[in-house]
Order: sequence, then structure tokens, then C-alpha cells
Amino acid sequence: MISTTEWQKIGVGITGFGIFFILFGILLYFDSVLLAFGNLLFLTGLSFIIGLRRTFSFFFQRHKVKGTSFFLGGVAIVLLRWPLLGMLLETYGFFNLFRGFFPVAFGFLGSAFNIPFLSALFRRLQGSSSMV
Repeated sequence: MISTTEWQKIGVGITGFGIFFILFGILLYFDSVLLAFGNLLFLTGLSFIIGLRRTFSFFFQRHKVKGTSFFLGGVAIVLLRWPLLGMLLETYGFFNLFRGFFPVAFGFLGSAFNIPFLSALFRRLQGSSSMV
């Protein structure tokens, strides 16, 4: 069993609130204050969950510099009250940062649900993304 510390439990809550504020800010036509608050809460919660050293080592790896620059640049643009452009940059950076994780997630979803159409779709997506 994986043990979680109190800091990690607090980090999950902070990250959850960050995601909530980001989604609520998008729902309210890209409200820049809610998006900025959500971004700060998300990044703070992530550092609580995995630790500051691992957070910095994740974002500042040599092969993830492009995704990190777009993601953190998008956060900065949102903080400067340009929410639409900032969220577009963040989305692009997010997909660049986590592109190695998507095949694993699709494979897990395809095997977990065992729904014929979805499992075939996820297998096809997993196969095409691993070739890239």
C-alpha cells in the first residue's frame, strides 16, 4: 500500500481547488482572476504532492523545455490578464509536457473498461502515438 503524507493530502486538495477554479474561470468566459488563481493553486498543489525538487526536475528537463516554456509562459500571460491567449499557450504546453503519459493513460482506460468499441479505439490511439 502506498503511504501518503499529510502534505500530499493537502496538495491533492489544493490541486483539486486549482482545477475547479480553472474550469469555473473557463465557464465564466475566461475570467482572468479565476484562471490566475486556479493556475497558482494547481502549481502549488503539484509541488505539495510530489515535492519542490521533483516539481522543478519535472518541469526543467532538457527534453521538456518547449512544453515548460509554453505552459509557464501561458500562466504568466494569464496573470497579465490576457486569459484566452494564456490558456491557449498553457494547453499547448500541457500537451507537450504530458505527451509521454497519454499512451499509458489510454492503454489503462482501454483495458480497464473492456468496452469493445472504446478498447479498440484506445488501442488504436496508443499504437499511433507510440510510433511518433
